Amino acid sequence: MAVGLCVQVLCSLGGWLSLYTSFCCLNKHRSCEWSCRLVTFTHGVLSIGSPNTPLQVHVLCLTLGYFIFDLGWCIYFQSEGPLMLAHHTLSILGIIMALALGESGTEVNAVLFGSEITNPLLQMRWFLRETGHYHSFTGDVVDFLFVALFTGVRIGVGAHLLFCEMVSPTPKWFVKVGGVAMYAVSWCFMVSIWRFAWKKSIKKYHAWR
Repeated sequence: MAVGLCVQVLCSLGGWLSLYTSFCCLNKHRSCEWSCRLVTFTHGVLSIGSPNTPLQVHVLCLTLGYFIFDLGWCIYFQSEGPLMLAHHTLSILGIIMALALGESGTEVNAVLFGSEITNPLLQMRWFLRETGHYHSFTGDVVDFLFVALFTGVRIGVGAHLLFCEMVSPTPKWFVKVGGVAMYAVSWCFMVSIWRFAWKKSIKKYHAWR
């Protein structure tokens, strides 16, 4: 069982590395971050919408390979701060824990769903900015949807899921600690997002006046 899981994770990691290499070759005029964000966007689209229990292990292995790839990329290019690195590290540890224990896959997949449902919008925002189309109606719509989804899913629905996990006697104590840590990270992101949304709203208001 353990060997099979390791093979799946290694295949996933190899697949993401191959996809990243392909994007780099196809987008030679773009930066490495462009290709990495295309990989991130692809993972965000693939990892959501798979609630079926028989698929949980496969989704976890797929996502674990991705997070190992992205964490390595972020460290190598030093592109992210401590908060994002903490998010990736907690995600990796949580997935490994669920695979090793053979349980808590529901909670971990729920956290992954909440994390990745906003990811495509985040990447679209970055691509719009890179191509000079961010300051447009499309950019405003993407920002609004991102803030609304992040607030509603990762903070709102996340609070409900965390409460259910904390009151349930089934999950182990370190699973609950991991859930609290991930929710705390989401709140740190949320504070930064709300600050950005407030500043942008004020600028839009002054421009309108």
